[in-house]
Amino acid sequence: MKNNVLSLILLAGSSMIAISPAWGQTSEAEDVPVQEEAVTPEQVAARTAFLEAQVEALQEQLESIKKQISSSKPSWKGAPQFVDKESGWSFKPRGRLQYDAGFVSRPDGITDRGLGFSNEVRRARLGVEGNIPGGLGYKFEIDFAGNSVDITDAYLSYDFMPSTSLIIGQHNNFQSLEELTSSRFSSFIERAAFTDAFNFERRVGVSATYAHGPVIASAGVFTDSIGDLNDDDNNSLGFDGRLVFAPKLGETQLHFGGSAHYRKNRDLVDIGTTTRYRQRPLVHSSDTRFLATPALAVEKETNYGLEAAAIHGPFHAVGEVHWLKADRVDPAPTPTFFGGYAEVGYYITGETRGYKGGTFDRTKVLKSVKDGGMGALQVNLRYDYLDLIDAGVVGGKQQGYQISLIWIPQDYVRFMLNYGRLDYKSAAIPAAGGDRNYGVDVIGARAQIDF
Repeated sequence: MKNNVLSLILLAGSSMIAISPAWGQTSEAEDVPVQEEAVTPEQVAARTAFLEAQVEALQEQLESIKKQISSSKPSWKGAPQFVDKESGWSFKPRGRLQYDAGFVSRPDGITDRGLGFSNEVRRARLGVEGNIPGGLGYKFEIDFAGNSVDITDAYLSYDFMPSTSLIIGQHNNFQSLEELTSSRFSSFIERAAFTDAFNFERRVGVSATYAHGPVIASAGVFTDSIGDLNDDDNNSLGFDGRLVFAPKLGETQLHFGGSAHYRKNRDLVDIGTTTRYRQRPLVHSSDTRFLATPALAVEKETNYGLEAAAIHGPFHAVGEVHWLKADRVDPAPTPTFFGGYAEVGYYITGETRGYKGGTFDRTKVLKSVKDGGMGALQVNLRYDYLDLIDAGVVGGKQQGYQISLIWIPQDYVRFMLNYGRLDYKSAAIPAAGGDRNYGVDVIGARAQIDF
């Protein structure tokens, strides 16, 4: 940049010299005007051509500086985004911070320390994402919550056809709409109960997604989570697929989908590793599990789900159902567990819930606090059901009645307040007198920023 500026100064100086008068100068010795010879038309033409060349050179230098300034100046999409369109490279930092607080009421006779008040840094993530020349992309993100460092996403992507992309590395399987929607855009501070109970998580694998018009089809082959691959016994193998049809009828965005999954644990069963299906009471800051199956020697899992949603103006509705069949090594009957939820929500301030690529996305605030407005205000109601009782396995049942209030002062900041009444049947923790049928009240709150 300094060399370009110096060149401009030298060019400007040479231009000034070129146009200075060739006559009318004075003698330093005698202070007497010196009259030079008359300038010929040929000399005038030569000087004119020289000046035109200098002007063209100055213009080229200015255009070069403009391009350098433009390419080095980042755009802003919640964070600085550096894009070089000519080379095909881009780079963007990303992250989120979510601080949660919760309260779970204590049934009579239960002294679990996870009840009462609790709080935590739910997620503290930092990462980068961008594009590489040739249709390639990348994403890498780590989470510092819980006094540990965990890799969440770590993959390369390749758009090898206009409508088809390939991903290699650690990324989300294709379990459900609720699981695939980012926690940054969820309606409640935790996802529906079946997603954690059925052990949905990111794993290392290879997947392909075809997206054209309202149709999105995804399929992949996966092993274990990246944090488990250092153990030679973690060599499980799974197959996941999801199909979405998302037409738009007038002003209404519709969503219909289904997913299927198969996973074989392989060596994990041989070394005695067991599987449990369990869930916390709405808030993650409590480690209490009123719902929990005994340890099961699961050889393979087969599960499938259905999903549907609609968005019309400030209103949305969504529901899912999911079944999981756990085939055990021992000759005992095979249990099938079930979970699902139904939800409606409404933006009091008139916004529309974001939707993109087969999942819910960021809400665009109509008038943020920065612009003198009040931001976006949304209320949501949800019924959350989970049944972990079947074929002699008793892990409990839950019926959850939940409400959330979300305030989004601007696009990248949100505050959430949740209340839930959770009624349990055959709970894993007995209350006074051995009672396993009872309910708890739960309050959860979150402060969040992402970029």
